[in-house]
Amino acid sequence: MINGRCDCGKVMFEVQAVRETVTVCHCSQCRRTSGHLWASTHAPFKDLKFTADTGLEWYQSSDFAKRGFCKFCGSSLFYRMNDEDGIGIAAGSLDLPTGLELGKHIFVKDKGDYYQITDKVPQIERY
Repeated sequence: MINGRCDCGKVMFEVQAVRETVTVCHCSQCRRTSGHLWASTHAPFKDLKFTADTGLEWYQSSDFAKRGFCKFCGSSLFYRMNDEDGIGIAAGSLDLPTGLELGKHIFVKDKGDYYQITDKVPQIERY
């Protein structure tokens, strides 16, 4: 079982398994909602169980997706496409050890101008 939570603990969850890789998104929306970039893994939504959800709020961030966050501490936790059965889970919200590895960077054409991507994982200009 994999456990995760927001910073204040008013959103806590568990999931049987997640994708073993982390996707890092550099698009402007992810940079704005996270404060830098969005690093997430993925799981079927039906496998996600909330053990605390008093802080959970959903923000309709576009016509096709919404983002889950804690309304108390502001932690960015989830990204969910409206028409998908899966959910993106913030890699940083998971308890250690995760066993996850970086898989790819997406929307690198939109990345911030204040940093460089220096690892060796694939970089995709758009997604």
